Amino acid sequence: MKNIRNFCIIAHIDHGKSTLADRLLEYTNTISKRDMQAQVLDDMDLEKERGITIKSHAIQMDYTFKGEKYTLNLIDTPGHVDFSYEVSRSIAACEGALLIVDAAQGIQAQTISNLYLALEHNLKIIPILNKIDLPSAEPEMVKDQIVELLGCEREEIMLASGKTGAGVHEILEEIVNRIPSPSGDENAPLQALIFDSVFNSFRGIIAYFRIYNGSIKKGEKVKFLNTGMEYNADEIGVLRLKQEPRDIVYTGDVGYIISGIKEAKEVKVGDTLTTVANPCTEGIHGFEEVKPMVFAGIYPIDTEDFEELRYSMEKLQLNDASLTWEPESSLALGFGFRCGFLGMLHMEIVQERLEREFKMTVITTVPNVSYIAYQTNGEVVKVNNPSDLPDPGRISYIEEPYIKANIITKSDFIGSVMSLCIEKRGIIVTQNYLTADRVELVFEMPLGEVVFDFFDRLKSISKGYASFDYHPIGMRESDLVKLDILLKGEPVDALSCLIHRSNSYHFGKKICEKLKELIPKQQFEIPIQAAIGAKIISRETISAMRKDVTAKCYGGDISRKRKLLEKQKEGKKRMKSVGNVEIPQSAFMAVLKLND
Repeated sequence: MKNIRNFCIIAHIDHGKSTLADRLLEYTNTISKRDMQAQVLDDMDLEKERGITIKSHAIQMDYTFKGEKYTLNLIDTPGHVDFSYEVSRSIAACEGALLIVDAAQGIQAQTISNLYLALEHNLKIIPILNKIDLPSAEPEMVKDQIVELLGCEREEIMLASGKTGAGVHEILEEIVNRIPSPSGDENAPLQALIFDSVFNSFRGIIAYFRIYNGSIKKGEKVKFLNTGMEYNADEIGVLRLKQEPRDIVYTGDVGYIISGIKEAKEVKVGDTLTTVANPCTEGIHGFEEVKPMVFAGIYPIDTEDFEELRYSMEKLQLNDASLTWEPESSLALGFGFRCGFLGMLHMEIVQERLEREFKMTVITTVPNVSYIAYQTNGEVVKVNNPSDLPDPGRISYIEEPYIKANIITKSDFIGSVMSLCIEKRGIIVTQNYLTADRVELVFEMPLGEVVFDFFDRLKSISKGYASFDYHPIGMRESDLVKLDILLKGEPVDALSCLIHRSNSYHFGKKICEKLKELIPKQQFEIPIQAAIGAKIISRETISAMRKDVTAKCYGGDISRKRKLLEKQKEGKKRMKSVGNVEIPQSAFMAVLKLND
C-alpha cells in the first residue's frame, strides 16, 4: 500500500489538463507510441470535437523510481464550472491533486474554485505552471499569483509543458515524494466508495470504486450500503487503458466491478460497497448530493417515444450522475421530463448526447430555476415550473435563489462587466486587484438572471478574457411575476416564465417580436400576446396568407369585388376558430438568444 499514489488533475478550462495527462501516460509507458493520440483519455466524440473534458477518467500507471515500483492512479477531471460535480467526486477518491495553471493566462475563477474543493478534502496540492513554451508565457508573474493564492514557496512550483513534455519526469518524481500513500486497514471489513459508473450493453452496469479499508475478491458476495442490494462480484479489476481483470483488489486501489446489475437505480454514485460475509458498520462520508441549478423540460418530438426517452435518460444518468429528472406533462408538448442541470453547457451536452448516443430527437423548453412561493394561508410551494405557481391572489411573496459570482477579468473590461452584472440585478460585494491588470469582482446576483445568456455575453464583452464561477448562497425575497405567452388567446405553457417585474415588459415585447419572425404564416391571422395575469403587456400579429380572390373580376362594379372579399373574410374567421398553430423547435430555443 505504501507504493500506491492516488491523485487527480484540477485546473480551469483549457489550461492543458488532458494534454499533461497524455504526457504522463506516455512517459510511464502506459500507452505505446503507436496508440498515442491527443486527449487519449477523452473517449466521447463530443469531447474531442469541442476540445473539452466532460467526464472524469480514471487510469492506472506503473512508475519505477529509485529502483522501487509505484502504482499511480490518475483521475483527469473537467475544467468547466458546469461539470464541477465530476471534479468533487474525483477529489473524494484521491489523496493529492496537481493544480495546473496556464503560464500565459494565470489564475482564473475555476482554478480557485477547484483548489478550495481540494483543500476541503485535505488533499496535498502540487502547483504546476503549464505551457511555459508559449511565447506569451509570463512564468514569474504567474508564480507570484500562485504563491499568493496557496501560500507555498516559489521553489515548490513545478514548470512544465504538456505539449513538449518538458518537466514531466520531475512531476512524476514529485508525485511519489509529495503525495501521501493511502491510509487504511487491510484487515478491516471492506469499505469502498463508488465514484462513477458506466453502462455496457453486454455486461450491464460497471461501477468504479476506490477501496478505503479491506480488500475485494473475485466471486465474493458484495452489498451496496445505501440501496441494501446484494450481488456477486463476477469480475473485478483495475482501470488501465482497457479494464484489466484481477482476482483480488487491495486497500488504496482504484478499480471496477461487474456484477450483472441491469437497473440504473440500483447503483448510486457516492454509495459504499462492502461484503455480505463481513460488512462494515457505516458508509463513507464527505460525499455531497448534486444540486441542480437550471431546470428545463425535455420532450420527445413524437409522444409515442416517451418510454424510449425514459430508457435513454436512465442510461445517460449512469454516466452523468449530475443529471436529475422526473416525469411531467405539458398541454402543448404532451408527456416528457423535467430535468435539472448544473448549467447551460451541461444542458446542451445532455441534449446532444441523447441525439448522438441514443438517436433521440427531443424538444427542450425554456430553462428556468426553482423558486419558493409563500401563500397567504401559510403554505409553502416549491416552484420548479412556471405552471406550478399558485394563483397570484393567494401568494404572500416569492423567494428566488441567489448566487455569489466570482469574475476574474482584465482591468480594461471592468466597466462593461460591471454594467452587465448590474443589468442582471447584481450587487457588487468586493473588488480585488490580483495583479496590476487582473481584477477579481465578486457579485451577489439572482441565479435566474445568469441562466439565459449571461456567460456568453460575459465572454463577448471581455473578448474571452473573463472567467466566471459561482456557488449558491440561499433564497431571497423578490418581486416576481409569471409571464404567459398566448397564441390565438391560448397560453403556451412551454414558453411561460417567472421574471422580475422590472424586466417583464421589455422581455415580453422581445419574445413576441421573435416569435413573429419564427412562426410560419397560416391561412388566418395569428395574434401573439405577452400577458401578466389578465393584463396584456405586448402584442404582435402574424398576418394571414391571402389568395387574390378578386383577380378574376375584370372591371365591372365594385360591389362584385366586395362580395368576394366578404366571402373570403368569413372563411378566414371560420378557419381561425378551428385552425391550429404549430410552434417550431427554433422558437423554444430562440428565447435563450434574445439579445443576439
